[in-house]
Amino acid sequence: MIAIRSTNAKKCTPNLLPARLNHNGPVNDTNHYWKPETDQKGTPHAYFRGRHLHGTPLALPSTHTGAILQVTDENLPQPRPQAIDEEDGEDEQETAEVKIAERIGDFDEVVVWGHGGEVEGEQDMFIRGVKEWMGFAEAMHGEEEDGEGKDGMKGS
Repeated sequence: MIAIRSTNAKKCTPNLLPARLNHNGPVNDTNHYWKPETDQKGTPHAYFRGRHLHGTPLALPSTHTGAILQVTDENLPQPRPQAIDEEDGEDEQETAEVKIAERIGDFDEVVVWGHGGEVEGEQDMFIRGVKEWMGFAEAMHGEEEDGEGKDGMKGS
């Protein structure tokens, strides 16, 4: 599990590229390698390693906030263990290790890049996955309507 520690998160726009890079760390001068431009229609375009890419912005619903997290080596301090309940013979509960993640960026849209044209929302597995996940999350955590409980039964 992770616990999120807020820092001075900066506004950013994540980009999902149709490429695999064998690097997982900081890059000093991204402007040297990545220079997206927008045409008159508002479509993002970029060249990456000589290939022309077309961007499709995927906006998050206004009810959601995107966050970029960096997991640290720190652990969340654990509460002191409770004593054993001798009457019931229950042992103290085991606590899971909780890592601290720093919130370093916020976003309200993701740009999904593809070869040869705009990415088709119904065919791209990332766009479909995000939309399905948001629908699933809203169904799980949405507000109850008309007095119905989560089991679909009317309250009495």
